[in-house]
Order: sequence, then C-alpha cells, then structure tokens
Amino acid sequence: MDECKPLWILVGGRRRLGRALAEDLGPDHRLALTSSGPWEGEAWASDHLHLRWDARDPALSARMGEDLDRLVREQGPLESAVLVAGDFPATPMGSWTEEQLAGTWALNLSFPLLAVQALAPRLQEGACLQILLDTAIHKPLLQRLPYTAAKAGLGAMVGGLAKALAPRVRVVGHALGTVLPAEGHDPAALARKGLMGRVGTPADLARALRYAAASPYLTGEILTLDGGTRWV
Repeated sequence: MDECKPLWILVGGRRRLGRALAEDLGPDHRLALTSSGPWEGEAWASDHLHLRWDARDPALSARMGEDLDRLVREQGPLESAVLVAGDFPATPMGSWTEEQLAGTWALNLSFPLLAVQALAPRLQEGACLQILLDTAIHKPLLQRLPYTAAKAGLGAMVGGLAKALAPRVRVVGHALGTVLPAEGHDPAALARKGLMGRVGTPADLARALRYAAASPYLTGEILTLDGGTRWV
C-alpha cells in the first residue's frame, strides 16, 4: 500500500455503492473500509484496510474509537471520512411498528452520528467529513417516510457539525439521487425523471467526493447530486 496516497475511510464500504466507490477511489487513495459482516472471501477488497463495525453492537461506540486510534497510529493521518452506511426500507404508513422505526433510525441516523462522534477528533487538520444523504430531504419519499425523516435529521446536522468542528475539520453533505438502481427498477424510466436524461453513477459521486475533499473553503453545505430530478 502506497503510503504517499491520502488515507480515507469509507464507513459502510463493502456493498453496492460502498464497493463501487472503493473501486473508483482505490487507485489514488489508501482506503479503510467498514462493514457489519466479516471480510473473509472479499477478494476485491484485499488491497484495502478492513474494520468490523456493526451498528447493532452495544459496545460499538468504544470500539470505533479504539479502531480509529490504531488506524491512525499504524497508517498515518486520516484525511477524509465518507459515511456511506444506511439502508433503504419500504415502510408505507400503516405498516410502522416501534421495532421497525427504531431499526430504520438506528442505521440511518444513530449509527452515522456515533461514527461522526468517533471520527471527528481523529481526523487531521484540514480534513473533510462527508455524509451521504438522499434527495428525499428535498422531496420526501411517501413509501419511505421513516427513512426520509432519518436522512433529513442527518442533513440538519451538517451545518451544526461544520460550526462545531471549524476550522479544523470541514463537513459536507451529499444529497444523492438515483445511483445503482435496485433490481426490478427500470433505469430508462428513472432517467426520464431528471433533467440530464440518465441516472447517476458511482463515478459521479466519486467526483463530488474528490471535489469536496480538495476544496478548503467549502464547509457546512449540502451538495445535491440528482441530475436535476427535484426540478422535474
């Protein structure tokens, strides 16, 4: 692993979007990836550092700090953190239960905030803390209102976190539209919902992450990356 490359951590960097980002960023970054599951058998990630962070683990908060201290001690300064972790459950009104709501908010709001709390003091001066949100913060998803609420809550923290961590660490949110459509969704139909006539790609997001990380005067903002879907 080339120690001259900047060290980034992707929180939730194992599946779908996380993996795609790791593959895009990997050639010019050293990456630490987190996952709730084991890393054995994940040959594609063999060139990256691995951490096991399970949002359901009651001892996770303490271990995140220990893992990050060891990471920085062994690998050097941490220059950017990207919070990818989350899920996207369909939860129409009428189906809500206390257990289901708690699960949705735990992974999409509580876990990212605990990760931010652990990461913030361990990022080097000038680092960028980047939080993946969803364009649902602009246009609520009626079949996913609990998810929308979690992402809106996380988005509301961006400005406050930027203020709390300035000037040492910058904070940028990314309100993401459709990237990597789920199985069963028609990409062509989704493309017609935006101004650019296509769905997004992980490369689109990777460019935005690089831009934010390399922009020392950018903080407290949420960048919307949805191909203009919210204006249609």
